Amino acid sequence: MGELYFEAKRVIDEVKKVIVGKDEAIKLIMCTIVAKGHVLIEDTPGVGKTTMAKAFSKAMGLEENRVQFTPDVMPSDLTGFSVYKKDTNEFVYKKGVLMCNLFLADEINRTSPKTQSALLEAMEERKVTVDGVTRELSRPFVVIATENPEGSVGTQLLPESQLDRFMVCVNMGYPTIEEEVEILKRRQEGDPIEKVEQLFDGKGDVITKMQEEVSNVFMNAKVLKYIAELASETRNNSSLASGLSPRGSVALAALSRAWAWIEGKNYVTPDDVKAVFYSVASHRVTLSTKAKVAQINKSDVIDAILDDIEAPTIKGI
Repeated sequence: MGELYFEAKRVIDEVKKVIVGKDEAIKLIMCTIVAKGHVLIEDTPGVGKTTMAKAFSKAMGLEENRVQFTPDVMPSDLTGFSVYKKDTNEFVYKKGVLMCNLFLADEINRTSPKTQSALLEAMEERKVTVDGVTRELSRPFVVIATENPEGSVGTQLLPESQLDRFMVCVNMGYPTIEEEVEILKRRQEGDPIEKVEQLFDGKGDVITKMQEEVSNVFMNAKVLKYIAELASETRNNSSLASGLSPRGSVALAALSRAWAWIEGKNYVTPDDVKAVFYSVASHRVTLSTKAKVAQINKSDVIDAILDDIEAPTIKGI
């Protein structure tokens, strides 16, 4: 692999200065960024979701905007709005917070569905439309959103169309006792974010080049078929009321390429697909009533799908 692969590893190492014991989550978020995807981090308050996003932003030197979502946040706060200037007799566009490289949507499920939907065009097409005028967003453009667990006070469920725009859903989880001791030690020395080194110039060019390199990672036709078979099984599984959408299949292929790339390979194996399948599928599939009654969880269903669908054997790999 070229120099870009090592630069990605350096970003991961910088984030590890702040986030303790969540190496797989860090790796997964880095893969999502270079796969041109968006990240949803779901977990209880206080486990480091926002800190994770801020560490990535600083390490990569990306222009970052952050919004703490509340019920009174308006769509125009995100997309921008036009203001009439009396002296020139014209409307002038005022930028919204989406005009950046990395947008941190903190507690996204605490705001209204109308505001949540304002993100759809930006996440899918990397552009926003205000008063009939479409404006391109910066390159790269990544959304890292955090949400509190379903049922938390003041939260509203994200619509399925919104969830499907996120390439992955990451769960942080509580630290072990040893990890929490290390967190406390680092906090005694000050804010760990201050120790994160900015690696790139802030223009986003390095990340864009990484994304181009990842898109060129080779994927065998057998691996593509394997992805399609996994997606099909989620749609026909009796324990699931809804399965992976075609957009989800595209996301699985893109993230598999990124995972292979971060592992130092220029080709994708079935094991790369397996490694990221849960993170791509967990927020896109919904359990059937029968499964809920039987107290079956998503992870069990997804594991069973991986066991049932035979991974292809590829000669030379």
